[in-house]
Amino acid sequence: MSTSTKAVQMDTMSVATPAVGADVTDVMTNGVNADMTANGTGATPKLKWSEKIGYGFGDFGNGFMFDLGQAYLTKFWIDVCMIPAGVVGGIFAFTKIFDAFMDPIAGASIDRRKNIGSRGKFRPVMLISSIILAILTVVTFMMPDLDMGGKILFAYGAYMAWGLVYSFTNIPYASLASVMTRDVEDRSQLATTRQAGSIGAQLITGVAFIPIVLMFDSPQHGYLIAAIVMSIIGVLGFAICYRTTKEHVPVKRNTKAESKVSFKDYVKVVFTNKPLLCLILMTLFTISAMNTNNAMMVFFCQYNLGNIALQPVVNGIMMGCSVVGILMIPKLVAKFGKKRTAIGGLVIGCAANMLNFFIPTNVYSFILLVTIGYVALAIPNGITWALVSDVIDYSEWHNGIRKEGTTYAAFNFSRKIAQAMAALVSALILSLTGYVANAIQSEMTLTGIKAAMTLYPGVALGLAALILWKLYDLSDERYKQIVADLSNGLWEKGKIE
Repeated sequence: MSTSTKAVQMDTMSVATPAVGADVTDVMTNGVNADMTANGTGATPKLKWSEKIGYGFGDFGNGFMFDLGQAYLTKFWIDVCMIPAGVVGGIFAFTKIFDAFMDPIAGASIDRRKNIGSRGKFRPVMLISSIILAILTVVTFMMPDLDMGGKILFAYGAYMAWGLVYSFTNIPYASLASVMTRDVEDRSQLATTRQAGSIGAQLITGVAFIPIVLMFDSPQHGYLIAAIVMSIIGVLGFAICYRTTKEHVPVKRNTKAESKVSFKDYVKVVFTNKPLLCLILMTLFTISAMNTNNAMMVFFCQYNLGNIALQPVVNGIMMGCSVVGILMIPKLVAKFGKKRTAIGGLVIGCAANMLNFFIPTNVYSFILLVTIGYVALAIPNGITWALVSDVIDYSEWHNGIRKEGTTYAAFNFSRKIAQAMAALVSALILSLTGYVANAIQSEMTLTGIKAAMTLYPGVALGLAALILWKLYDLSDERYKQIVADLSNGLWEKGKIE
């Protein structure tokens, strides 16, 4: 019988204890709270609801900066700055791919942090980066009086800088959940509050952004003021997250194995983690579907429905219902498990979007089906955050070294590529179907907008469901066994030293 298996069996009889010979500082590292309770998975902290809600405010703040670029920057560059749609697609694609390759650098940099104090490993980086990110968010909605070549270069530079700082904001925020708790129920609730924060930000920005823009005679001034307001709220969200959360999980830092880590080991952390690779592949489709939906909504309302003022109304209904829907995540996960709940949401989302494409455009049926599709997608997107924390623990158990930043950066790589895919789908369909800024659109263009809005998300969510069903094999039961080993200072092949 292996050492790790023995640890699992012992854990079912008593509360797990730190590995024999572990130094007290191993348990109290990073301001860790040693007040632990057993939950069938080894020693783990039980989080207060104030901390769970505080964590969700991080993605609430994140959404006030991230979602602006995904939903409104395309229209700002095309309709206000008059940059051709095909060029805008190229800007998004190139900068997102650039950002994707910057994520591993950001993750490795965060993982290499030494002399970690009572504020923890991730929270200080997250807070400082969020302030810089807010400034750059405003910069992306500025456009100097330049010729077309200058405008394009400015757009490239501003958005590349934004993406780099976003990596140093989002990676520590996402990694934070993995060191707050290992309790399965608490992680499900953290995923719920995070998704609630994200959808809440989408709801407010989706309802308020365009009305703020329309308050000004100059669209350029309107976009800038709206970006400033949203960015200030974004920083406040991260500040609340920073103030209300702590890194509780006792993690052995600077172990012998970690001190010898090379680039080859970083690659191993990612490419030997099958559950992570499955999430990466799935995310390419779920995030590209969501971002395409968000980017095309303003175009669909203005041209296919004939009234841009419908955009905040549709967003309000769609995202408001999503907030209610994701509150069901803990109960759904408790009844069906994370994997089956996520697959169910993806299948429903696929069906709603496909139906929305094939039936004739009607404002009422469109709102109904786009709402069902978005709520259905919000649930697996929320569950994904719990799955990411699980695969971080799996990586430590499987490889004997803990690299939260590197593991999450690999996952975030897929999100950046997905965002590039969404930008290409949105901008190139506009370009290929003959979109003309601020004009009456042809039937071909209207069909293209509808296809990007509904058909592409439908196909993408169907593929995501198939991937999760066939490839993801880290069950909740297996995860509990892994946590029991880690709580006893063990990995797959022995003791973590």
